[in-house]
Amino acid sequence: MARYKKLGDILISEGIIAEKQLKEAITLQEKEGGKLGEVLIRLGYVNEEQIVIALSKQLSIPYVSLASGKLKPNADQNLEDLIPQDFAIKNIVLPLSRSLNSLTVVMFDPLDLILLDNLKKITGCEINVVVSTRSDILKALESFYGRDKIFRDAIQVAGEEERAAIKEISEETDLSLDKLIAQAEEAPVVKLVDLLIRQAIEENASDIHLEPHYDKLSLRYRIDGVLFDMPSPSASLYLPIVSRIKILSKMDIAEKRLPQDGGFMVKVAKRLIDLRVSTLPTIYGEKVVLRILDKTRVPLDLAKLGFLPQELELIRKGISSSYGLVFLTGPTGSGKSTTLYAALNEIKSSTKNILTVEDPVEYRIEGINQVQIKPEIGLTFANTLRCFLRQDPDIILVGEVRDLETAEMTIRAALTGHLVFSTLHTNDAASTVTRLVDIGIPSYLVTASTRLIVAQRLVRKLCSSCKEPYEVKKENLPEGVNISSPVIYRAKGCEKCNFIGYKGRSVITEIILVNEELRMAIYRGLSPQEIIQTAKKNGSLTLLESGLKRVEEGITSLEEVLSVAVVY
Repeated sequence: MARYKKLGDILISEGIIAEKQLKEAITLQEKEGGKLGEVLIRLGYVNEEQIVIALSKQLSIPYVSLASGKLKPNADQNLEDLIPQDFAIKNIVLPLSRSLNSLTVVMFDPLDLILLDNLKKITGCEINVVVSTRSDILKALESFYGRDKIFRDAIQVAGEEERAAIKEISEETDLSLDKLIAQAEEAPVVKLVDLLIRQAIEENASDIHLEPHYDKLSLRYRIDGVLFDMPSPSASLYLPIVSRIKILSKMDIAEKRLPQDGGFMVKVAKRLIDLRVSTLPTIYGEKVVLRILDKTRVPLDLAKLGFLPQELELIRKGISSSYGLVFLTGPTGSGKSTTLYAALNEIKSSTKNILTVEDPVEYRIEGINQVQIKPEIGLTFANTLRCFLRQDPDIILVGEVRDLETAEMTIRAALTGHLVFSTLHTNDAASTVTRLVDIGIPSYLVTASTRLIVAQRLVRKLCSSCKEPYEVKKENLPEGVNISSPVIYRAKGCEKCNFIGYKGRSVITEIILVNEELRMAIYRGLSPQEIIQTAKKNGSLTLLESGLKRVEEGITSLEEVLSVAVVY
């Protein structure tokens, strides 16, 4: 009979625990029962992975981890039929591969002889064991039995009989609202919609796109600003899926001719996440977009958004003013709202009355009074701003300046001693001044009220696990691009970034902190280029220069910066 080295001795020999800690754990084990490894984890002397690796050495059993990529079942062996989902999840065991009459499974407790015996009975195979941590197995189980199986089940449900029934529902002339609701509430459809949302959240997607085509349903996730195709459900499930989303969003499921907006909240791992839903009628049916607003994923902290130290200093000087206008500019999806909320979060206090008017309210922040506009009942930006001025505010946030009336009210509020935040759609910071003048605001009012202008874009960050350095030659750089570092990085792709080469995003900015010199430049009607050149004397960078700084630091690639910043 084989003699194994004791688990405690292995941990001591590896330098993970001291002999005194082992004795303490054994004493506690004798008193309260349980396994030694569990006791050591409870005492905080080891973590789960250290115990499993030690167990692997003790029993001479291979150890695999999720990060290694080896904790992935073979896709073409129908392993889910060998070990049913309920049994696998209940016992935390995952089939990995089958060779003739031998089945390899991963467990976190290879000494569970009863489980091994049960596995042998239900599979009819000899069992080979590898070990991994409980948490890694649970994630692999969710991936294997969760996403893949639910998609298979949902598509299987849409067999020929189901397809015929759903096709009848899809005919507008024979539309049965009761049947449509019933289909939307069926378990496979409910599970499928839940899965689409949960998977998008896990992939850190910002949007889910469901698009009907002539003979298929397209599913895409926007991850780090780029749309990626995902495995799509059967086209025959299109109507029930859309109806389910409409029901959750409190929309009219019978109305398919007009665009609709709605929303709902989901709870994922104790996190409450807002979803904004928009439908758009197309020639093949309604396109549905779900915007995911997860404030736990993006910390509302200026210091954690990726600003350079000099940029952060300029922003903090601007938002510390007691009055004036602070503008965030950039295209849709450039992170303006996140920066605004982070700024409010930094300066909020119990001594300040902060009011916001938004369309829609994207993040709910404790201690701030937030208003959602409703134009259909007359609750517009301008009307709400008039009310705000009678509410004794210190700080006001206006979601967007869209017209002359809102611009005039915003400037009036800034000139009467309030700090006002808002957004505009302009290409760069200096163009904000000319945009306000074009709207109809006199330049002397723009000069007197504007305190800070921040133009920003988001660039994808290179994956830290696989980015590769390369030598850059000045003669190969585009005209107007100057890089001081001889070596920069580019994307490569690995398992951790799904072979994209990028993971996460960072901000690049052009900041104008308005001082007396800049006020005179604005008042004299200088061009945007002349205004930004004046601002550079105070430490400002253009969007391109800000991006190139991050290229030199290895945060992003040159190609990524050139895709969002204009080279003059």
